[in-house]
Amino acid sequence: MDAAPLFDLTGKKALVTGASRGIGQAMAEALSAAGADVAVTARDENSLRETADRISAQGRRSLCRSLDVLDTDRIRVVVDDVADAFGRLDILVNNAGYEKVQPSLEVDEAVWDSIVSTNLKGAFFCAQAAARRMAADKGGGAIINLCSLTSYVGIPTAVPYGSSKSGLLGMTRALAAEWASLGIRVNAIAPGYFHTAMTDAFYQDPDWQTAMLAKIPQRRFGTMQDLAGAVVFLASGASAYVTGHCLPVDGGYLASI
Repeated sequence: MDAAPLFDLTGKKALVTGASRGIGQAMAEALSAAGADVAVTARDENSLRETADRISAQGRRSLCRSLDVLDTDRIRVVVDDVADAFGRLDILVNNAGYEKVQPSLEVDEAVWDSIVSTNLKGAFFCAQAAARRMAADKGGGAIINLCSLTSYVGIPTAVPYGSSKSGLLGMTRALAAEWASLGIRVNAIAPGYFHTAMTDAFYQDPDWQTAMLAKIPQRRFGTMQDLAGAVVFLASGASAYVTGHCLPVDGGYLASI
């Protein structure tokens, strides 16, 4: 059996939030390399130029839209606009997120609301808007949420973030159960330790790096290429019978603790 066609996204239409850099940018590029046309969003539309160029270099169509996922009215507008422009929407990658490393005794309500609303509330309303279009077009689809190691384990100084990502894991499972009858699969990816702008505060500490590498069986941090196969798998027909699952991409960290 030739498995290659199962991973082919030719003709599929995708939307990736928070795609101006880091993980979102890498996932958008991976989807386009597999054949999908990809719309990308960020709060500043101008910051998406590099991502759009990478998608175009794959010979795919790209759309750039400004979106702050705290604005639920704007979410609906952007999702409908992308679906109308592409003709439909097959894939949503819920990547937009926010983290602030801070001792829990110093967390105030504004910080809590910003993190939890971005990572959990924003993800839900993006998923809802996408699912409405997928259901209306009767084509089904794949929704991929970006969870975290903090969906599974407690990380000091990341309590609001961990709370939001734990909630996102629960949301992934509940939506998968509810939307299966609509032909919509909902899964998640839990990246391990990847050096991004959002996690840079940790990587500034050499002692932290040494201690963390000792906990990762593969003895290295993740690279953006490590996430490409995971997102293509969950977006494609290769995972047609997979829903409600969270795939850790962590070098074995969770398996070894």
